[in-house]
Amino acid sequence: MSGEWIRQAVRELPPSGIRAFFEKAAGDRELIQLGVGEPDFRVPESVRKACIRALNRGETGYSSNAGLPELRHEIAGYLSAGFGLHYDPGAEIIVTSGSSEALDIALRTVISPGDEVIIPSPGYVAYAPMVTLSGGTVIPVETKREEGFKLTAEALRRSLTPRTKALIVNYPNNPTGAVMTRGDWEPIAELAVRHNLMVISDEVYAELTYGERHASIASLPGMKERTILVSGFSKAFAMTGWRVGYVCASGELPFAMLKIHQYTAMCAPVPGQIAALESLRSGLEAKDRMKAAFGARRSLLVEGLNAIGLPCHIPDGAFYAFPSVAGTGLTSEQFALRLLSEAGVAVVPGSVFGPEGEGHIRCSYAASSGQLAEALRRIGRFMEAELNFKLPDRFLHFERPLV
Repeated sequence: MSGEWIRQAVRELPPSGIRAFFEKAAGDRELIQLGVGEPDFRVPESVRKACIRALNRGETGYSSNAGLPELRHEIAGYLSAGFGLHYDPGAEIIVTSGSSEALDIALRTVISPGDEVIIPSPGYVAYAPMVTLSGGTVIPVETKREEGFKLTAEALRRSLTPRTKALIVNYPNNPTGAVMTRGDWEPIAELAVRHNLMVISDEVYAELTYGERHASIASLPGMKERTILVSGFSKAFAMTGWRVGYVCASGELPFAMLKIHQYTAMCAPVPGQIAALESLRSGLEAKDRMKAAFGARRSLLVEGLNAIGLPCHIPDGAFYAFPSVAGTGLTSEQFALRLLSEAGVAVVPGSVFGPEGEGHIRCSYAASSGQLAEALRRIGRFMEAELNFKLPDRFLHFERPLV
């Protein structure tokens, strides 16, 4: 009987494809987990100790709705020094319960029923459901492998209609690892200004680029006032479970988002905010060491996937590889399910990131180098034994024990 009260939009909402594969893999100690984007590094000792001291002092109550003032001040300085982004910590930054809450309040602030929201695809699984729950209509825009999975101005232009209200972008990208340069952003920004688009920019992987420094669309002329920037500490700072994110915007947008935040999350967890503050004060070197390790893991994984016969472009950011499985004759879901059951390696089928992701799988290289090497050996043996692939001689490198 209780089902009659459930909103139709919620009833039709699919469960997260990533979490579905995570649950299938849960509890299997022999399984190698390349499905979840969670760094395997520990939060630095200085950060843990700062949180413990705060807990011992009883700092477990509410903070200001917008977040601890000193944390907002540090975030403002960090964005200015690292990315050339300038936000007033007192009026333009809100600390949220992870970047997911930041995305949610951003969409609920600007999207009305019937508004169209353009999302590059393949794209992160949460964007389309969040738009739907806000009453908006999702308009996917295909990004192509031969173009580096980047959003192009021509693809965006073809998708614009009088009902287009907003564009969600995520670069460095999950699941493809694509990165947009300032030159890539310029024609996108021109279209946004010309057509009065709001841009919601998810930059949670901003620190994880392996070539040029991250370029935010908010830094381009005329874009700060029409961009809501979302980020957080989960990925680059290995703080997934601490649930601390932030959202930056100008004009009346921060106050409007703060009202939603006040009535829902109220404030981000204070112990997490204290840990985030210490991460910005003493954890930047640890962040850079993690990034260097991800870069080495990226090389190992991409080289191995290509050696096996799963064509993979080199991702320029984040910590995901997005190889093609089209040559196996299996759909991405079939490949992922069989790899899970027959080889003990968990990956995510590309189809969960939108129809444009079909024919690919997402592999996270946030796992250790040893796990990645073993995963490659298992994938290779699976391809050879179960799919009758003839592996090239260069795959032998991954069959030998690593020194």
